[in-house]
Amino acid sequence: MEICLMIEGQEDVTWEDWLALAGACEEHGVGTMFRSDHYLSVADRRERGSLDAWATIAALTAVTETLRLGTMVSPATFRHPAVLAKSVTTVDHVSGGRVELGIGAGWWDREHEVYGIPLPEIGPRMDALEEQMQIVRGHWADGPFNFDGVHFSAKDLDALPKPVQRPRPPLILGGRGGPRSLRLAARYADEYNAAMATAAELAEMRQGLDAACEAEGRDPASLPLSVMTGWLIGSDEADLHDRAARLAEWQDEGSDAQAFIDSCPDAWIVGTAAEAIEQARELEAVGVKRIMAQHLLHRDLDAIARLGSEVIPALTR
Repeated sequence: MEICLMIEGQEDVTWEDWLALAGACEEHGVGTMFRSDHYLSVADRRERGSLDAWATIAALTAVTETLRLGTMVSPATFRHPAVLAKSVTTVDHVSGGRVELGIGAGWWDREHEVYGIPLPEIGPRMDALEEQMQIVRGHWADGPFNFDGVHFSAKDLDALPKPVQRPRPPLILGGRGGPRSLRLAARYADEYNAAMATAAELAEMRQGLDAACEAEGRDPASLPLSVMTGWLIGSDEADLHDRAARLAEWQDEGSDAQAFIDSCPDAWIVGTAAEAIEQARELEAVGVKRIMAQHLLHRDLDAIARLGSEVIPALTR
């Protein structure tokens, strides 16, 4: 099983923070770092800023050597698919083939309202997402292609240069396990990612993915399942409570560590490093191949060191 770092970039992560996070990942053996693609704090904290996801990733790939980087996930509402495909291809060249694209339908209504970005109803939004996935793949495939959809089109397009990674950079679909989402993953995605799902929910999603793949004539083993979930671990109980108190304060929920731990969703991975490893193995047992560990205390680099030195080695033996 692979453990990746996941950073909520819209919660006031500065360029200096991004440099420190990427450096810590490379120093401590965390192979992949994902970031969210939002322009507004999802807690609606207007004092918290957000740098653009793809501009940040492009800059980070130029100052790193081994770290893989990607979005988790880019909303289909934010960018025309031709712009998105070209951005990812550019980053793939800058990085020498170290980029991954997570994509989803988009959901944060306040963000869309504030920035003036249309957020259609879920049906048309999913229609646009399907077209976007087809066009992105068309940009990355060999030779010219045509596409005439309701939302997007392409005419005799052979988008050059092609990405460094062949047949394409990994295309990850983020979803909640709904039937249409699973069908889209089986048709177009290289990985399916669920957010904040429990082991039982993930087991059900794995079954749904298997069925969707079989309906498409695809080998289910070719479509891995991953999960993005909260991550709060300490070297021991005292260290765990210290981090929990800081996270509670960061989220304006007081500073009672135990109360915060007790309030964490069931899907979160919370505990000592040994306990986190056991929880990760429970997810692995139901078919999860990767965990995107949502690290909300983004200036806590010691947590990244622990992830790389204690957790990742135990799960990759």
